[in-house]
Amino acid sequence: MASFSFRTGNAGKLLRLPLFVAGRLATLLIPRGRRWVFGCGAGIGDGALALWRHVQAEGHEMVWLTGSAREEADAAALGIPTLPKHSVRGWWATTRAGVIVITHGFGDVNRYAISGAFVVQLWHGIPLKRLGLDSPVTVQSSFLSGFAPLRWLLSALYRGAAQRIRILPAASDRSRARLESAFGLGVHQVLVTGEPRVDVLSAGDAQTRRAAAITRRNAAVGPLPESARVVLYAPTWRDGAADPAVPSPAEWEAIGEVLESQNAVLLIRSHPMGEGDYTPPADMPRVRMLGASVVTDVTPLLPAVDLLITDYSSLAYDVGLLAMPVIYFAPDAEDYARLRGFYGRYAEIAGPDFARDWATTLDQVRRTLADETAFTERAQESSTLSAEMHAFRDGENTARVYRAIRARGVPAAKGSA
Repeated sequence: MASFSFRTGNAGKLLRLPLFVAGRLATLLIPRGRRWVFGCGAGIGDGALALWRHVQAEGHEMVWLTGSAREEADAAALGIPTLPKHSVRGWWATTRAGVIVITHGFGDVNRYAISGAFVVQLWHGIPLKRLGLDSPVTVQSSFLSGFAPLRWLLSALYRGAAQRIRILPAASDRSRARLESAFGLGVHQVLVTGEPRVDVLSAGDAQTRRAAAITRRNAAVGPLPESARVVLYAPTWRDGAADPAVPSPAEWEAIGEVLESQNAVLLIRSHPMGEGDYTPPADMPRVRMLGASVVTDVTPLLPAVDLLITDYSSLAYDVGLLAMPVIYFAPDAEDYARLRGFYGRYAEIAGPDFARDWATTLDQVRRTLADETAFTERAQESSTLSAEMHAFRDGENTARVYRAIRARGVPAAKGSA
């Protein structure tokens, strides 16, 4: 499994500073056009795909920049034209782009050709854990890690780069405050429009959404036992450190017993940049892997899930749009708070009874699935949390973002009325 940390990532950026300078000089000389360039750190999906489809319907010239053969194949299956982002053509497309759409960072496209473009940073989740300038890990480096001037330099570079962002959609005023702080931006850049990535959880009727999600889910993990309840486990990133929640052999056995007793299936979506082997024993058909190598974007599959287990993932906010119960399992909550930090206290989100081991987690899973009252109580808590963080649930977030982009002076497609 791939692993990434800010320490190694920042060290690499410092070594590539001459390339950033050369790219900046090039963007001063090369005029930008009307084409939109898209990229997404998680692959072909997320809010970038939602906005792509809307912008495509408006008739704009567009291209998606890819970083792997998998992304190229996924894009081709959807009829999306692509260019390799690390190629000369990818650099030129980024340099000439009028609008650049990203979801993770400038590395979603060609990072050396950003300056001067209209950058739309869609981000990829409502912040629960601290991000960017609010988190100490953002300015760590694998060399001279204790050198305060270097941390100051990294902070200044991060803040300066973020100023290139023209629009960053927020799900609500509460989310906007966190994003403004994390990116060092103001109210003119961070707009409460709702997030395009979750439109799929609100558009249309619930029955149609669930049917479409079940089709996607079964295509990814195979058919499930009849009437089985679906539990999704989604641990989040720990900045390259090993995940302390990986089950032991005895814990795998206990997981299997609970799933069998409740006629449930566990889908495991470990973080694509995390480290830890969640592969179950071979004789556990009720455990299926749903990592990024199986499904790039898990959000469209959420209506086909009945219960979420997570630690610090923003999915905890999103599934409330579906009134889905959430069980919080965080064996390293105190360490994570110290090293990364949360917006507020973790217990304010997870409650005082969040699980710290698999035994407690499985007990909560059993009670939630077996007791309709317990299921309803957790569903209501999830829905209430979501209502505090998602200002819109009308399936129109993408349209609002597009209107905001146009309102900032980005021209309509050639030939459009």
